[in-house]
Amino acid sequence: MKRKDFIQLSAMGLGALVLPNLPAFGTPVDPSRFLNDGIDVKLKKQLADVALNTARSKGATYADVRIGRYLNQFVVTREARVQNIANAESFGVGIRVIANGCWGFAATNTVTKEAIAKAAERAVAVAKANSRVTTTPVQLAPQKGYGEVSWKTPIVQSAFTIPVKDKVDLLLNVNSIAMKGGANFVNSAILAINEQKYFASTDGSYIDQDIHRLFPTFTVTKIDRASGKFETRKSLSSPVGMGYEYLTPTADNKVGGIVTRYKDRYDMLEDVKNATADVDQKLKAKSVEPGKYDLVLDPSHLWLTIHESVAHPTELDRVLGYEANYAGTSFLTLDKWKSRNFQFGSKLVNVVADKLQPGSLGAVGYDDEGVQCGQWDLIKDGVLVNYQAIRDQAHIIGLDHSQGCCYAQSWADVQFQRMPNVSLQPGKEKLSVDDMIKNVEKGIYIIGDGSFSIDQQRYNFQFGGQTFYEIKDGKIAGMLKDVAYQANTQEFWNSCTAIADKSDYRLGGAFNDGKGQPGQSNAVSHGSSTTRFNGVNVINTARKI
Repeated sequence: MKRKDFIQLSAMGLGALVLPNLPAFGTPVDPSRFLNDGIDVKLKKQLADVALNTARSKGATYADVRIGRYLNQFVVTREARVQNIANAESFGVGIRVIANGCWGFAATNTVTKEAIAKAAERAVAVAKANSRVTTTPVQLAPQKGYGEVSWKTPIVQSAFTIPVKDKVDLLLNVNSIAMKGGANFVNSAILAINEQKYFASTDGSYIDQDIHRLFPTFTVTKIDRASGKFETRKSLSSPVGMGYEYLTPTADNKVGGIVTRYKDRYDMLEDVKNATADVDQKLKAKSVEPGKYDLVLDPSHLWLTIHESVAHPTELDRVLGYEANYAGTSFLTLDKWKSRNFQFGSKLVNVVADKLQPGSLGAVGYDDEGVQCGQWDLIKDGVLVNYQAIRDQAHIIGLDHSQGCCYAQSWADVQFQRMPNVSLQPGKEKLSVDDMIKNVEKGIYIIGDGSFSIDQQRYNFQFGGQTFYEIKDGKIAGMLKDVAYQANTQEFWNSCTAIADKSDYRLGGAFNDGKGQPGQSNAVSHGSSTTRFNGVNVINTARKI
């Protein structure tokens, strides 16, 4: 969880990456505890007022408090057995203040008035200590108080109301389909998260939010016994800001193309059947010839390229060098934004940041410093027009308001600027996947995310995928393997020549985008329609250089 860059959780890596570190997510509990409502909102307000009043009495000019209850459930299987079932709850209070022009923060997992008052005193003491070595005072963008408000992820059914046995049965069924199809190994998992967050500030906001996220996933592996080689295919699911209804597919939820793809519902059983067949094809596929190709990129693949090459470099703290010691910097320096004519991509490229899109991982009503969330342009007609900024950064780029993208992974962590949903907007012309392919003489159609590498400035990169299809003279000519493409960010996005319309638009995303010191994890989605890029350099990953 504390890698410099985003790590995509897969079922294969889940046991190693997450479960041994479970205490970081909370205390193990019985799953029936997840159905408890938690403390009453009136009591939360009383506790919050203790923190705010104490902080002000000790000299804070601003204070906010977050009372958080975080629920996590991971169900992990492999072949015909259950590998792990983890249920955890974390509950506590984080208090952030400004005193003598500096930030201070303290947290406690003892949720009583006395403990909260002591934590508020500690936060003020930290701020005053910081002020001895700080020369520039914090400058907050103004923010009106909203009074008492609430927001909830619009779910149909909470994943925590589904018995663990039902989840296990689904996953073992997934594994059985793969094994009957000839898979040598298969693992699958369902991850469910619920953040119950209460925010209050001296600006006059008391905000109660109930946020749900779900991620079903699997990986299928087949081995060619004759050669000793193997191939894998991951699920084409997306982690979502939805309830368990995501796993209830509907007949009108599919998008055409080489494989069955899903918009806002997911058929895990159908996907694993397709994945098992895909792995057979991958074992028999011919190895790609390096060279220049036109790429047709499915949203299940393109989301990761957007994440790494667009979303990260437009984080203002990264641009300013605040993340240089850990997560890197950005080639999108302020001079490029100030010029108002830096051509990030072709005129077709319009990228929007948002915290509102239904079903997305980043969708919330208010961010973690009490700012009502919204949408804004990052790239307009190919030109860099904005960044991602929070209250203490807004003045740096001439804004009189925060863009509402502040987040902390738990009550115990201080909030800071985190990536909102960042998405490539659909094209205006009605285009199907077949339409995108029919004019390509020499190309590759890529589905699913895979390996990636990108430099510290988010400029030079390489991306792989899950499945690759050769395009010859406007038609699919068969499957390829050993494919990765290389480019620099500006060159790549300026090679964008076609984007399918909104009927093809879909979300991908990451449950755990890593950033900060100490490291924190953020869930974020990226949407797009199928998109074409011309003349991109493709390498063969199996050949020695």
